[in-house]
Amino acid sequence: MRGAWVLLLLLGLRLRLSLGVIPVEEEDPAFWNRQAAQALDTAKKLQPIQTAAKNLIIFLGDGECGWGVPTVTATRILKAQMDGKLGPETPLAMDHFPYLALSKTYNVDRQVPDSAGTATAYLCGVKANYQTIGVSAAARYNQCNTTRGNEVTSVMNRAKKAGKSVGVVTTTRVQHASPAGTYAHTVNRNWYSDAEMPDEALKEGCQDIATQLISNMDIDVILGGGRKYMFPKGTPDPEYPNDASQNGTRVDQRNLVQEWLAKYQVWFCPSQGASQDPSVTHLMGLFEPEDMKYEAHRDLTLDPSLTEMTEAALRVLSRNPSGFYLFVEGGRIDHGHHAGTAYLALTEATMFDDAIDKASQLTSEEDTLTLVTADHSHVFSFGGYTLRGSSILGLAPSKASDGKAYTSILYGNGPGYVLSGGSRPDVNESQSMDPAYKQQAAVPLSSETHGGEDVAVFARGPQAHLVHGVQEQTFVAHVMAFAACLEPYTACDLSPPAAATAAAPAGPASGLLSLSLPPGLLLLLLLLVSTAP
Repeated sequence: MRGAWVLLLLLGLRLRLSLGVIPVEEEDPAFWNRQAAQALDTAKKLQPIQTAAKNLIIFLGDGECGWGVPTVTATRILKAQMDGKLGPETPLAMDHFPYLALSKTYNVDRQVPDSAGTATAYLCGVKANYQTIGVSAAARYNQCNTTRGNEVTSVMNRAKKAGKSVGVVTTTRVQHASPAGTYAHTVNRNWYSDAEMPDEALKEGCQDIATQLISNMDIDVILGGGRKYMFPKGTPDPEYPNDASQNGTRVDQRNLVQEWLAKYQVWFCPSQGASQDPSVTHLMGLFEPEDMKYEAHRDLTLDPSLTEMTEAALRVLSRNPSGFYLFVEGGRIDHGHHAGTAYLALTEATMFDDAIDKASQLTSEEDTLTLVTADHSHVFSFGGYTLRGSSILGLAPSKASDGKAYTSILYGNGPGYVLSGGSRPDVNESQSMDPAYKQQAAVPLSSETHGGEDVAVFARGPQAHLVHGVQEQTFVAHVMAFAACLEPYTACDLSPPAAATAAAPAGPASGLLSLSLPPGLLLLLLLLVSTAP
């Protein structure tokens, strides 16, 4: 009988290692010594790029972000396992960035932050209060009359004033807290349109975020979701005409898309080449009424991926000889975490890393400063002494003290808290591997919360060496402004870059560039393109 149990144990071990076989060479100390020596040699050869940056790119992992260090590690494992590898040893695109720092994410009034106050910090260089965007901490949440005089200027706005092209790409609504930090000033992050604003705030002259999107500055590229906030109340959505919840929301009856179009000579491109046409200067694509679909649920023929939107933005922005500023957000990583659904969060994160890789291919490290960071973390963890090669979404190899199985991934709080007969359920592998499975949580909440720990900042390009140590989150904006000699660092005394990123080559059309769309679908997607007069 004992032999039968041993056989079963070994069989279980074999099944858990079925995703990969541990390489034999890893048993030899020479393997690790050689690997470390190569890394050391690379480090010794590393030389800071001391010139100015022509271009600036910031990748923000999430809208309300879940791109804390645990998510980075779990994404590394999942992405490698999706490619048939063991997991933790395989680098992400951002792992190749040579400089790294930690960023302190607290808001002025909150130890654990939200995405609005943090966006103000890393995009404008000033810490702010919870749920406020683009204003200093002297402005008070939901008090419109504290806005005026307390506005702060984003690095993107400064880049535009310096003659650069600017763009916003996100998988959330373009009026969401993180992208709004590039252009808006508001004491309430939820004022997406005037319908969400109290009468008092409207009377006092505060503007909703969607209005500010088209009026505060000339943004060359806008790609994401959020079209319902741009249209008069009751306007049926072209994609979901029978769903009243997706109708336009604007009480003032303004058509902000039409107002945006009126500023430019517009060319409608029903299928291919919008971003590849060299005469295109402005591009707006609003692909969903609210947030864009999760990567796992995306219609590949209709909905562009984050990577495809990033590529399209770079093709347009890189035509400006004065350079560009691009904000790219993998915003639905956060939403997956809030839902307690790790599969959704981590598959979003793998696409986020793909977008980073694509941007690295299309730009030059010699003239483009690229930063990758998060606005905050989440109460997400993984542990349980899992065997290497076992699925990141699977079970720990041993039982908990209550005699039941538990998943490697857990949340500190959230909707995954479940009691069955007065105790937690005994989860099995088939349940935990279900893409819709909500990982168990210690505290019951309808939505999982953010975490308060530091987040990482990865950097490559001119002045990337300034990203070091442990810094306030505001440091991110100041590094970007200094690197490009923007206000208040116009007297930066930096030499121009030695090489230049040319306009991104046309290359094979992909995704957003080549969606096979019937003629009427342009209205559906609201892909709006303007050309130079």
